[in-house]
Amino acid sequence: MSNIISPLVVIVGPTASGKSALALHLGRKFAGEIVNCDSLQVYRGMDIGTAKPSLAERQILPHFLFDARNPDQVFTAGEYSRLARPILREIADRQGTPIVTGGAGFYLKALLDGLFPGPLRSDEIRERLIGIEERRVGSLHRILNCWDADSAVRIHVNDINKLIRALEVMILEQQPLVAAHRKQRNRLEGFRVLKLGLQPVRAELRKRIELRSRRIFDAGLVEEVERLRGEGYGRQAKAMESVGYKQAQALIAGEIHREEAIADTALRTAQYAKRQMTWFRKDTDIVWLEGFGDETAVQAQAESHLEEFLK
Repeated sequence: MSNIISPLVVIVGPTASGKSALALHLGRKFAGEIVNCDSLQVYRGMDIGTAKPSLAERQILPHFLFDARNPDQVFTAGEYSRLARPILREIADRQGTPIVTGGAGFYLKALLDGLFPGPLRSDEIRERLIGIEERRVGSLHRILNCWDADSAVRIHVNDINKLIRALEVMILEQQPLVAAHRKQRNRLEGFRVLKLGLQPVRAELRKRIELRSRRIFDAGLVEEVERLRGEGYGRQAKAMESVGYKQAQALIAGEIHREEAIADTALRTAQYAKRQMTWFRKDTDIVWLEGFGDETAVQAQAESHLEEFLK
């Protein structure tokens, strides 16, 4: 394994902030190759609703981890990390600059910091825990609160999957979940990382979200959803319940009108953008750029930071 430390650029920020535009701009100037870090753009056929870079844009520079799974397939942060890490190494080996871009904070954490591996699932323990919860709703949260109050604060009483996993880890590891998480993680090695974050003015971001929400419907989101449904990807596919696709399906079903679908998509997208910023603001390593990634001034600032970083 090479001991060379290679540069890695990460571009983060809320949805609709222009991350893809900035990645493409920097990639052109710094021999960049773009690695997707968006949890929905990995799905084939989900192009319009995810604002996926066009095929023409993806032909300008190499792009990776787009269209990697079908909409009915689960794609975890751990799987993302396992696929993305070899790609980063391959880009670096050919003297390219890997540029990871997207708003999936947990995917990025898995890529850079690694995830707590945890013990293997135990079907026996899980069946017992499910039985306890079925006999008396809320029991799992009460048990977790007695044994691991810190985890109970973070896990909602109705989030049965997380409650089961927390108790499962605690039983198998003989320690609280927080303590188990402190075990050595498999951090990404061989790279030094520059994190650039886009931070537009909130009111301006909201306007862009509203415009994009209308634009994706005008561009054929409903037709895209109908095609995906025709291929067997309906509401049972988890990815199809994401923002935009959920509203388009409700529109097709006659449950809401077009303007309601657009307005709800904009609202839910803005709420998601707020959650993204809450996540990323906790990362003190991010260099924040005030504005959108397609703005000349922002691109110039990003160039300056990257030039200094590469020296």
